Amino acid sequence: MRRLFLFIAGALVLAGAVTGGAVSDRLFGYKVLDKWLPSRGEFSGGTATETQKILKEESVVIDVAEKVSPSVVTVGIKKTQVLRTPNFDFFSDPFGMFRQQPGNQTQERKIEQDIGSGFVIGKDGLIVTNKHVVDDTEAAYRVVTKDDKTYEVQKIYRDPTNDLAILKIDAKDLQTVEMGDSSRLKVGQFVIAIGTALGEFRHTVTTGVVSGLGRGITAGSPYEGAVEKLDNVIQTDAAINPGNSGGPLLDSAGQVIGVNTAVSQQGQNIGFAIPINIVKEAIDNFNKTGQFNRPYLGVRYRILDMKTALQYEVPAGAYVQEVIADSPAEEAGIAVEDIITKIGGKKIDGSDENSLAKAIAGYKIGDKVEVELWRNEETKKIMVTLEEAK
Repeated sequence: MRRLFLFIAGALVLAGAVTGGAVSDRLFGYKVLDKWLPSRGEFSGGTATETQKILKEESVVIDVAEKVSPSVVTVGIKKTQVLRTPNFDFFSDPFGMFRQQPGNQTQERKIEQDIGSGFVIGKDGLIVTNKHVVDDTEAAYRVVTKDDKTYEVQKIYRDPTNDLAILKIDAKDLQTVEMGDSSRLKVGQFVIAIGTALGEFRHTVTTGVVSGLGRGITAGSPYEGAVEKLDNVIQTDAAINPGNSGGPLLDSAGQVIGVNTAVSQQGQNIGFAIPINIVKEAIDNFNKTGQFNRPYLGVRYRILDMKTALQYEVPAGAYVQEVIADSPAEEAGIAVEDIITKIGGKKIDGSDENSLAKAIAGYKIGDKVEVELWRNEETKKIMVTLEEAK
């Protein structure tokens, strides 16, 4: 009887609470108050605040993906590759020596595949991507939009000093991206990347944070003019795979703050993007002149910072690893193993403010600039006339 009395009393208390309060949920068929139940976060092992944070982050990613994906494109290549097959006479070679006979066979193989990404900056068909994505001057390229429409690339404008290119297709009323301000980025800031991962999975969305700022990497081929080191690039742990190159790196507002350009082969979750402010400067110059007519020196180099320089008892600067043929550097007499220490009297030490690429970018095509370099334990000064990359 005592147990029955306690059960009835407990039921009456619960019934009274339900009758006198607001109802929000059901449990085993009975309506109960929120305060009688644990929060949703507690059911899943977390707190309600953590759950709300996760839901908010998911909402941001979904909103950005829906907003920007129509402006992200896939870049594909179309090329005919010639293969030469040796012609062996098996019947006249009974001992299996397979001596090669005259008249090698030639076969052609057509290549057509997705290789990179890009994003729309002009409604009339202007698209930004990486230069290394479209570096084959003998190939034809195509662009595939979010709605699976395919366009042939009519014109390619390649930037000789940055790993950037602008593609022109015959299209109208394309949806363009909104560009942000990469100078306001902070380490730890949330970012989103969209692109054609591995050249196969279109409009792949990945997330991460800004892992570092002001990094320096080498991108592109010295034989195509892109020989200057890329300075001040953005490092991110958002998954960037081959095929993502040229795609946008976005902030939580859906603004493009970088162009995904490289992934580290030595580590995991380390990718790099060209800051959008560099892209905006290049686009402004392109809109004025119709081309990327920037000056270049024509060297491939490695930075010797102060610590490394002291270790080897040499001055800090840009250690020349290669001089490009017919470049301003070759014509002026710059040689491999020279260490460039000053450009126009400005010190070169590898820092963000004193980088070789930034110093060269401060001049115009045709400018004559004094280059101070260290060679065979002696300091030399030579004059270099900066030219447009051929």
